[in-house]
Amino acid sequence: MRVGVIGAAGRMGAEVCRAVAAADDLDLVAAVDPSRAGDAVADVAGVGGDLRVAADLAALTAADVEVAVEFTGPGSVGANLCWLLEHGIHAVVGATGIGAQDLARAESLARDGTANALLAPNFAIGAVLLMRFAAEAARHLPHVEVIELHHDRKVDAPSGTALRTAEMIAEARETAPDVPLGDEDHPGARGADHAGVRVHSIRLPGLVAHQEVVFGGQGQTLTLRHDSLDRSSFMPGVLLGCRRVADLDGLVVGLDHVL
Repeated sequence: MRVGVIGAAGRMGAEVCRAVAAADDLDLVAAVDPSRAGDAVADVAGVGGDLRVAADLAALTAADVEVAVEFTGPGSVGANLCWLLEHGIHAVVGATGIGAQDLARAESLARDGTANALLAPNFAIGAVLLMRFAAEAARHLPHVEVIELHHDRKVDAPSGTALRTAEMIAEARETAPDVPLGDEDHPGARGADHAGVRVHSIRLPGLVAHQEVVFGGQGQTLTLRHDSLDRSSFMPGVLLGCRRVADLDGLVVGLDHVL
């Protein structure tokens, strides 16, 4: 399978390049990142032979890419996703922050076109399991809060994983208890409200990607936690997405749909 990587010079993008290059059934044939256009992929990610980083998405069609992995950021991911679907290229998207308008357009393109898309807030298998376990626990312990911790260069907060976790909890629990809020002098002390669940974001150097979901009940608490200690933790999920996206039906959100 011919694979291209968008955002190839970023930390996640370079990791994806290495993972694709190491897979026997995948072939890294294109890498796109305007910040390193013209550089050898070998200098950016340590793989790729003579392959060079391209400046724009046209390199994907020129290389006959079948699946593109998108790891850029909120400012570009929506437009990139729509471009891929318009050009018949399956998309595996790890970047979060897609706007509602771009998402609606992408859903329409995937529904009516020839390419599918897999959007995953988190590609770590353990994180997907955490979200599933949290939804199950919420059926019995409706009092819950989410704490997500990431490195200080992550630009969006809350994380896409935390938002999706809150949505899954809201869908699963039968009641949404009232929660105490902070005082007027300290707005934000109680975090953000998403789907009726309080979500707290921490950004510090030294972290990679971590999430806790804390439930409270009469005389007890339950804490679920997942830690990605290295970006390689996301690669099995990314490669699984590359292998399975062509079998999906349109645009699908969540790695759990291909597990």
